[in-house]
Parts: sequence; structure tokens; C-alpha cells
Amino acid sequence: MNLSKFLFLFATLVTLNTYSDVFEVFPLYETPAIDTKGDAADDPAIWINKEFPALSIIFATDKRSGIYAYDLRGKKITFSPAGNINNVDLRTLKLDYTTDNGVEKKDYTFLFGSNRSLNTIDLWIFFDEGINKSMRNRANLRYSNFSINEKPDFRIKSESNIYGICAGVHPKYGLIAFVTEDQGSNVEVYYLAANGLELLATLDNGGESEGCVFDDENLTLFISEENLRGNLKAHKFDEDFNLIGEPLFIDSREGNIVGDPEGVTVYKTDKNKGFIILSSQGDSKFNIYNRQQPYEFIKSFKISSTKDIDGVSDTDGIDAVSVNLNCDFDFERSTDDNSKSRIEEKEENNEFWLNVLAKDNIKDKCDDYPNGILVVQDGYNYLGDKKENQNFKLISFKEILDNLDVTR
Repeated sequence: MNLSKFLFLFATLVTLNTYSDVFEVFPLYETPAIDTKGDAADDPAIWINKEFPALSIIFATDKRSGIYAYDLRGKKITFSPAGNINNVDLRTLKLDYTTDNGVEKKDYTFLFGSNRSLNTIDLWIFFDEGINKSMRNRANLRYSNFSINEKPDFRIKSESNIYGICAGVHPKYGLIAFVTEDQGSNVEVYYLAANGLELLATLDNGGESEGCVFDDENLTLFISEENLRGNLKAHKFDEDFNLIGEPLFIDSREGNIVGDPEGVTVYKTDKNKGFIILSSQGDSKFNIYNRQQPYEFIKSFKISSTKDIDGVSDTDGIDAVSVNLNCDFDFERSTDDNSKSRIEEKEENNEFWLNVLAKDNIKDKCDDYPNGILVVQDGYNYLGDKKENQNFKLISFKEILDNLDVTR
């Protein structure tokens, strides 16, 4: 075999091998273009409606004006001019709720935002039953009184130039938030104390970072670092919030990352297993890594265009959940429960959905997300050949899992 033929075959094999590690998925829905021109849409966070998962909410930032809320088909629910909120993240916790019959445990959702207008960490608190009622009214009666107040419930000023934010739950300190620094390497950690947000610790991530996600079950912070090598790192903590050893370098521009590593999220297949998803902004791909150490690279995918929705490029923030978000799935009571009260509740829920689906004729569109959803910011949004303001794209995670060798 001559040298030129050998080199051709070698290049072909390399190309095929590279292609085999990249697959395509397609958006199911997209949000309307945001109102602000230029680089403005940034980061989503998904709230799971535990009673009616199909009525869950996507919070998403316009980092030059405020926070949007969308439904799972990308339709706008509300907008709050809360300021230059760069990133958002949330956690839902069960807390004591006093009733006439005593104290019960109820779900409350805590939505964090990094407010670059005021250089503050903002925290909104929602009573989940209230959100659920608003979403049911919106689905059934065509109105919703759900809103996001311009002023948060808690606010604390940072000494750093704040940038990104990600929330978490720690066994000792409860609700926490990691806040990254613009043009700096600091990562501040706050926790919710009795009197509001307080600074817990400051970490050094080695360079400017924006995207991060805290893995509550594995007590691990996954964080991108945009300077130097363009890294994705893992910082592990113990139950006293002490760092365990040095950060582990997962990937870099010398590996599978092109340009800046941006949004990062965790997709859970069980308590401790699953995937890390990272936006590789320079080549508009999304890298998949094992959620468990040593966090090996698995594959990449691109989000390509459909007949009606353009593909995704130059992505900043992303978020994913693995919960079944279909109409007939009950998150909290998915186990067998044949009590009289539960049977009556199931009948009431079924009647509600039949009514909603009949009004919208959407029966064929209520099984979009059996394995959860991925939401990504789209840096270049097009309507046909016309460039529009940025928006967010919604992808069924089932399509991603179908391209991976996983058991569901």
C-alpha cells in the first residue's frame, strides 16, 4: 500500500470515529424570541410541578432585563423586569406549613438569580401549591395569576463582580448557592440562614467561570473555567462542607471542548448515577460525561433544525431534568396506592386532563417528555433566513437516551 493511500484511509477512519461520537437531536419546541436585541438570553432553570408534571415551568433569563417563565411547549407565561439577571437556578424543599390541623410538610421552591444590575444574589420563594393552582387555571380556564415579583424575598450584595449562579442542597447547611466572579477566579458560597442569605465560604476556581451545577447527592460542584485551558472541573465536598482533595479536571480545550465551556447540568438516572451535559460553545456541541468519577467523556451531540425550528448554536446556559413530564404521570404518587382517597384523586386528575386536552386538541402532544427535558439557550435564532432575537429550545431527553447505550 502506498503512503498516500494509507494516509487517505487513516484520515477516513479518524473521521468516521469522530463522527460516531457525535449524533443529532432535534428541538420539539422553542420559546418566542426575547424582547431584547443582541446577546441577552442566557440561562434556564426547570421547576417540576410534582402534582401535574406536564404543567411544569421553565424559568429563563434575559440578562439585560429580567426573568421569563415558559410552559413545556415554550409558550410565555409571564415576564418580570427584575434587572440584569444573568443566571438562575432553583431547588424545591419540604418545609413546615402550619394549618388548623397542625403542622404539615409542604413544598417550597427557592429561585436564585445573579443580579448584575445591583451586584446582588437574589432569592425568590414560591409556595408550590400556589404555582400549581395558577398553572391549572392557565390550562383549564385560560388565565394565570402566576408572577415573579420584581423585588426578591431575600437579597445580599456581593463583594465580587458576580456572574453565574447555581443552587444546591447540603446535608449540614441546607440550601446553598455558588456564585462565580466576572473576570476573576473567586466562587462565593452562600447559605440560607434564619435571617437571610449569609456568606459561607469562598473558593478559588483558577480562572473566570460562569456555568456550574451542584450535584446534591454526590456533593460535587461541576464548574466550567473559561480562561487558560477552558476546563470542566469537579470540586468534591464532605458533609461538613470541606473540600476533598484538589479539583479533578474532567475535560479541556486539549480534549473535547472547543471555545468556551459554558452551561453545565446534571441528568440523573438514579440517585448517584447519570450524565453531565456541557455546552461546548465554540463548535455548538453538547458533551456528555459520566456522572460518576472519573467522569469519562461518552459522546457529543448537536441540536439540528427541523422543518419549523432552527438548530442551536453558540449556547450559553442549559438545564435538564429526568422526571417523566407527561400528562398521565404522577411524580409524588407513582407507587401503587389503591386507597379510596387516592382513587378519587386519580379520577379527579384524569377528568381535569381530559377537559384540558379536549379544549386544545393536544392529546397527541402530551407525551413529549417521558424521560425528561433538556432546555438550552440558542445564541443565533433564525426564523427561516431571518435572524431573530435569541431564544430557548426544548428537547425531549428520550431522543438523547436513544443514542446512548443505557438501560431505562
